Amino acid sequence: MTVRVPVSNTLLTWARERSRLARDELVSRFPALSAWEEGTKRPTLKQLERFAQATHTPIGYMFLLEPPEEPLPIPDFRTIGDAEIRHASPDLLDTVYQCQQRQEWYRDYARVHRESPVPFVGTLSVGMDIVEAAAQMSAVLSFAPGERGTTWSEAFRRLIEEADNHGVLVMVSGIVGSNTHRKLDPQEFRGFALADELAPVIFVNGSDTKAAQIFTLAHELVHIWLGESAVDDPEMSAFSSNSTERWCNEVAAEFLLPAAALRGVSVDRDDLTEELERLARQFKVSTLVVLRRLFDAGYFTLPQYRAAYANERQRILAFMDERSGSGGGNFYNTQPVRVSKRFARALIESTREGQTLHRDAFQMLGFKKVSTFNELALRLGVG
Repeated sequence: MTVRVPVSNTLLTWARERSRLARDELVSRFPALSAWEEGTKRPTLKQLERFAQATHTPIGYMFLLEPPEEPLPIPDFRTIGDAEIRHASPDLLDTVYQCQQRQEWYRDYARVHRESPVPFVGTLSVGMDIVEAAAQMSAVLSFAPGERGTTWSEAFRRLIEEADNHGVLVMVSGIVGSNTHRKLDPQEFRGFALADELAPVIFVNGSDTKAAQIFTLAHELVHIWLGESAVDDPEMSAFSSNSTERWCNEVAAEFLLPAAALRGVSVDRDDLTEELERLARQFKVSTLVVLRRLFDAGYFTLPQYRAAYANERQRILAFMDERSGSGGGNFYNTQPVRVSKRFARALIESTREGQTLHRDAFQMLGFKKVSTFNELALRLGVG
């Protein structure tokens, strides 16, 4: 006799919607899903376990009377237009939890090794002069326009290294943990900051374009300078309804492309796309950042800027759709970037000294083999 589970059809619908997976995709895997949600049929325990795994839902949730509240554990500044985004996907939640776990470990490590607090955390305040705030960041991070290399990838790598050298754990990934089947959506979030005096963490969504990732990193660095954690607006535009987000965007834009650098620049509005790309290549920033800075410098009226921003954003989204199949890369090059080189070196060192269990290190680094651990240690120069 087949035993079926009396699960609430409301919870089944909630789990499906929470997963953000297409209904047709789930129905192809669970043909009786519609009947389950209508309450005319119940799943078996094995079917329910498979459904929970497919939707990345903790199996215990499926036995509750009603869907649980799952607020993000840090301030959520994400909006679409002027409306707040009410729910976070399992991918975003799991990524935040994982980064918090790494941060907690590194904070304890820093205390044991008597590391000094990161001196600039909390030294800025919202509302202070934009140029002065950006200048304070530039005084710490060597990332002037002439120091960014020749490509966006090189510029991004240099900014990561600057942040890492000054105590910020920068983690960049386009997937949840090491699960290549759980790709992060840059239209849900571009990044977040976990402020802390000993272990400040920045996560950048690696599914985005390199130019966009540079701006995200700069934006999250502003949050670290503020000493405030946040999951940030995926649009990163000038239209955010949140005053903190708008201010952080302005400081990040000034840090990346100082208004003074645009003085005397001529712009051909008849070929705006080419002009934006030319300036973006020169300064190694996104075309949206260039557009914003041109507006700040008075090259566009507000209506012109809004129209140009909407057009450019659509062009970028179309470009991202075309490249959505790209990815991969050498594991030993990508994994330290995913978890932060500073974090990976500290964890490997602690594990080799017997202060951290190999099991725990493997879980936080995202693999299971000792040989992988040893090779990663060799690549990172940890003796």
